[in-house]
Amino acid sequence: MALFALPTSPDLRRDRPALPGDAAWWAFCAATALVLGAFSSLGPHRVWGAAAALGYTAAAVLAARGRGPRTAGTVAVAGAVLLPLLVLLAVDRAQLEVDVVARSAGLLLSEGTPYLERPTVPEDFNPYLPGMAAFGIPEAVAGPGPLTDPRLWMGAGFLGAFALALPAGARREAPRWLAACPLVALPLAVGGVDLPVAGLMCLGLARAGQGRAGRAGLVLGVAAALKWTAWPAVPVALALLATVSGGGRRGSRAALRCGLAALLTAAVLVLPAALRDPGAFRTHVVDFPLGLAGAVSSAASPLPGHLLATQLPGGRTLALLLLGVSALLLAVSLLVRPPATAPAAAARLALGLLLAIAFMPATRFGYLVHPLVLAAWALARQPPAHPLRIRERVRDLVREPVRRRKQDSR
Repeated sequence: MALFALPTSPDLRRDRPALPGDAAWWAFCAATALVLGAFSSLGPHRVWGAAAALGYTAAAVLAARGRGPRTAGTVAVAGAVLLPLLVLLAVDRAQLEVDVVARSAGLLLSEGTPYLERPTVPEDFNPYLPGMAAFGIPEAVAGPGPLTDPRLWMGAGFLGAFALALPAGARREAPRWLAACPLVALPLAVGGVDLPVAGLMCLGLARAGQGRAGRAGLVLGVAAALKWTAWPAVPVALALLATVSGGGRRGSRAALRCGLAALLTAAVLVLPAALRDPGAFRTHVVDFPLGLAGAVSSAASPLPGHLLATQLPGGRTLALLLLGVSALLLAVSLLVRPPATAPAAAARLALGLLLAIAFMPATRFGYLVHPLVLAAWALARQPPAHPLRIRERVRDLVREPVRRRKQDSR
């Protein structure tokens, strides 16, 4: 009778790729947090390193004693996200990005633009597009406080968008694991503007994979109004829509609807502030990220683009050239072999962003959260075994004894 039993839902879930969560993984996370806390010059990072190391160590001990991944993951999130976040909120400390977003929201409400007219030091610059200021509006309106802190709203936006981009059955495990991952837990606690952008990119690709061109364009337009790093997601989504919509004229129309929706949404959110002071807009969001504003950006991790720009004569031009070549290669790949599924599109976008992060003249390791989130979302979106394949396996199991009896009779 066991040969005829169809696989149950837990059996189907076993075919989904497993996320890391054993004792070795949590021990690695603890070591990472300790190293960052010991060597970082930033106070909020040191607080996170100490608290996260405790949480990850406790999770490793629980996993080693046979406790389930769910329990260990919950402890890791509590130690790596909630504990340092509460401590930093209590002492009113955050990463510089949080102050930039809060100040830009106040400027937007009072001056109509989130950019200072004459920035001088790196702390004066706001390299984000005007939509990012929305996360600072609660503090600009109600004043500073634990509930109006921009990092809370950025974290909530990221987790909400990422969860909505997942199938209903995967909305617990994947967000919990991702929140516990050091590269995500750190910005959740100290403040990181890249998280909501990454979450919205996942949601936009999810809607594109479902063939919902208008909704995909709306979501990607919002993401594109936050930061330049979201813009590569638009052509990837267009290529995906053209494929899942059947190709030909139908696919072209779907891609066109998505592109127009994204462009109009981004224009509505960006142009009013940009046109208010075009010079300041260019100085903050174009010149400063490219290292052309005269002030040195704090984004200076020793990745190839930064090393070229600082260590080699003419290296900045070479880094920008490599950045352009990477974008060109991504565009060619979309034309030659467009992605057929949302996970494939996320993997393609993750690779493109990885190359861009590597070759940007002003870059930091924290930007790697973009390809990480996209890769984690693609992994969580992998479907279970196809029903036809399940039936084929059951049929083979049923027919195997018959084949053996025939062979024995011969």
